[in-house]
Amino acid sequence: GKIDTQGLVFAHQRHDTMALNELAATNAVDITAVSIRAYADICNDYLLLPHGGSIGVNYGPLVLSCTPMEAKDLVGKKISVPGFSTTAYLVFKLICPDFIPQVIPISPFEKTFDALRAGEVDAAVVIHEGNLTYKERGFHKVLDLGEWWWQETSLPLPLGGNVIRKDLGAEKIKTVSALLRQSIAYALDNRDEVIDYLLVREIRKDPALNDRKLLDRYLDLYANQDTLEYPEAARTGIVELFDRGLKADIINKPVTVEFAP
Repeated sequence: GKIDTQGLVFAHQRHDTMALNELAATNAVDITAVSIRAYADICNDYLLLPHGGSIGVNYGPLVLSCTPMEAKDLVGKKISVPGFSTTAYLVFKLICPDFIPQVIPISPFEKTFDALRAGEVDAAVVIHEGNLTYKERGFHKVLDLGEWWWQETSLPLPLGGNVIRKDLGAEKIKTVSALLRQSIAYALDNRDEVIDYLLVREIRKDPALNDRKLLDRYLDLYANQDTLEYPEAARTGIVELFDRGLKADIINKPVTVEFAP
C-alpha cells in the first residue's frame, strides 16, 4: 500500500536463498530474488532487473571456523556451504577448488553454527547476518570472499539480484520494473519504517538478531544506493564472475547477461 501498483497484483512469498533459486530454476515464479550464480542457469528464461541487487564492495560472505585458520588450511577440509547455486559457493570454489562441501540450509542459520561447534565441519561459508556477530559467538574469520574478490578484480562482488520472466512481455516487464524501483526507493528513504517492519515480521530465534542497530548495519551493507541501480562496476563484476566460473568449470556454459529496462 506504499506505492500505486497500477492495478497489478503482487503475491508475496518468503523463502531462503536456495529455495528462491530453485523456484526460478523451475520457472515457478514471475519475479524473484536469486543468487547471481543462479542466473547462469536461468538466463534463457529470465532477465536481470537493473535494481534490487545485493553487492559487496570489498566485503561479502565470510568463511568462519572454531579455531584460527588460514586459507591454505582449508584444502581438503569439510566445509559447509549454503548451496551449490549460491554466489558464495562459486567464489569459494574459485579460491579453494579442493574441499569437501557439505550443504547446510541457510535457514535457520543456527544450524551452521551448531555444525561448526560440534566439529561436523571444519569451516563454514556464511552468507547471512550472523556474519555480524561471529566474534561474540567465539568464531574466527578465515576469509572474507568479498575482500578476496576485490583484491583479485578491483570490482564489487555481485551476490544477489532480482529477475523477471522474459515471457511476461516487454510492456509488462517495463511497468513492473518501474514499480519495483519505486518500492526500493521508498524503502531506502524510509529506513526506520523498514527496520520496524522487519523487527515485527521477521522470526528470529536468536535474540542478537532482534537488534535494531544490527539490522541497520546489515541494511547498510546490502540495501543501499547500489540496490536502487547497479553501478557499472557491479555489472562488469557479474560478467567477470561468470567468466571465471566458466574457466574453472564451475559454470558449464557461457552466460549472456541481459538486463530488463
